[in-house]
Amino acid sequence: METNMFMKRAIELSKMALQTGKGGPFGCVIVKDGKIVGEGHNQVTSTNDPTAHAEVVAIRNACKNLNSFQLEGCEVYTSCEPCPMCLGAIYWARPSKVYFANTREDAKQIGFDDSFIYDEIPLSISHRKIPMLSMNRNQALLVFEEWKNKSDKTEY
Repeated sequence: METNMFMKRAIELSKMALQTGKGGPFGCVIVKDGKIVGEGHNQVTSTNDPTAHAEVVAIRNACKNLNSFQLEGCEVYTSCEPCPMCLGAIYWARPSKVYFANTREDAKQIGFDDSFIYDEIPLSISHRKIPMLSMNRNQALLVFEEWKNKSDKTEY
């Protein structure tokens, strides 16, 4: 399969989400060594899961298929520029490259506007629209200290 075919599949998946009523018009394919190892389409409304974006679904699928929590050496083909959540998931998964078709501006034109999240990220916690309040930090720090000293942990 040539590169173009992977993006075509991501776009097919976006159309599938739209036509089946499973979620918004977004699709994603993950490729390793020229083969599709994971794919997904938006399933937010059909699963009542706000994190079930195409990229997250595809990452979960690929990681399961590869038996790995990272996607080193993989390429992501997504029908739209990733939203902030998906962008974060992509960075955590560590693929080598991301290709996208539609832009976030294109998504905004059909009602998927992520600019409010991009605007919130650089703000200090005290200026964000959703109140974020720290509590029980001393207890939580004990767990972090235990992790820090754990000799058999899997780093990521």
